[in-house]
Amino acid sequence: MEPLKGFRLCLISILLFLTTLITQTLSSTAFDDSEYKDWESYTDHIPNSILTYGSEMEEEAEWQMVQKKGNQFIVNEQPFYVNGFNTYWLMVFAADESTRGKVTDVFKRASSVGMTVCRTWAFNDGQWRALQKAPSLYDEQVFKALDFVVSEAKKYRIRLILSLVNNWESYGGKAQYVKWGNAAGLNLTSDDEFFSHPTLRGYYKDHVKMVLNRVNTFTNITYKEDPAIFAWELMNEPRCTSDSSGDKLQEWIKEMAFYVKSVDPKHLVEIGLEGFYGPSTPQRFQFNPNSYAQLVGTDFIRNHQVLGVDFASVHIYPDSWISQSVGDSHIPFVKSWMEAHIEDAEKYLGMPVVFGEFGVSAKDPGYNSTYRDTLINTVYKTILNSTKKGGSGAGSLLWQLFPDGTDYMDDGYAIVLSKAPSTSTMIALQSTRLALFNSLCSQRCHWSCKKKKSTISG
Repeated sequence: MEPLKGFRLCLISILLFLTTLITQTLSSTAFDDSEYKDWESYTDHIPNSILTYGSEMEEEAEWQMVQKKGNQFIVNEQPFYVNGFNTYWLMVFAADESTRGKVTDVFKRASSVGMTVCRTWAFNDGQWRALQKAPSLYDEQVFKALDFVVSEAKKYRIRLILSLVNNWESYGGKAQYVKWGNAAGLNLTSDDEFFSHPTLRGYYKDHVKMVLNRVNTFTNITYKEDPAIFAWELMNEPRCTSDSSGDKLQEWIKEMAFYVKSVDPKHLVEIGLEGFYGPSTPQRFQFNPNSYAQLVGTDFIRNHQVLGVDFASVHIYPDSWISQSVGDSHIPFVKSWMEAHIEDAEKYLGMPVVFGEFGVSAKDPGYNSTYRDTLINTVYKTILNSTKKGGSGAGSLLWQLFPDGTDYMDDGYAIVLSKAPSTSTMIALQSTRLALFNSLCSQRCHWSCKKKKSTISG
């Protein structure tokens, strides 16, 4: 036996013993959760060094596909709670040798604070450095750049949520599909015909098939077989404002969720919704940020009841939805918005919910870093309050994490960890707390993370 390999096996044995010891300690009367008034008390008693050992032990194990079991994500039959981030431009940066290093930098920085999931684009339609230059016509160099993103994420133990098209015009989006349709003589008059015209639905399916069946040129692993991919996202923030009933978008979601699953039954699928309540649940309109939200053609509960959708997606932007001026009134909205969706995911959907984008722009009137930290802390605490009860709050993804030297790409929401020490500390603490659940909370654990009896109608 190689000396290094023997050492690793010995270390793993020690770590398994430590894990068992910690689990027993946590389930003993000395750590009964009734003795603590807040969540911070739990992890304050666990040395950081032990939590670090747990993450090192995971690296020795074979990486498995993330799955869903009830209202939780699981890996190897243990919960997988998410503290992650968005960096949408990774593929485009990886396509240029002069900027490819920034992809590595962002994964390295995210990994250093314990983040485990990144959401990014697996599309760029008809634009500069396009992946898809025309329907079913791809730039191989850009595809290799996406290959690099996937392989590099895996090196840093970060899984990817890959979004397949944009609702907005940035990076092409549904508007580009309509342009392609008109170039083919279809005479389309609305971008929303992306959802209804059979030719455009065919274009989208062809793109799905191409990406999911892609063989990574760095790892030789087919995307649809790769555990480095956490989930497929049908669309970034779909809206269909031409049909406020929601029927047009609902039919598209049904067709595309089924199609993605027919190509790749192994990976999880989510829609990419912002989370607005629609016509099927008027009693929930009170939680929407404004009256317009119920008219954009989306319907949180109805959309997520579609066969093939594995978990719910929600975004959080009070500075875009309520008022651009930063104010304390935004914080109660964030909390109630999250709690309403967590409750719905538990009672009506029977699935996890991920808050896939949240943040605040430094360009907002009244912005300061203290408010940003308050917003982030509110999101994190709301997730933890659900997590410790075995609820549907499965995690959150910051919008957005940047490496040093990319200020020119900042939309106002960028967080550069080296320039935001208080935010960096908060992110690392959230990662530590969730990692504790991921490594120690199993069916053998009698701690407070034990799931409550299900009352979900599904």
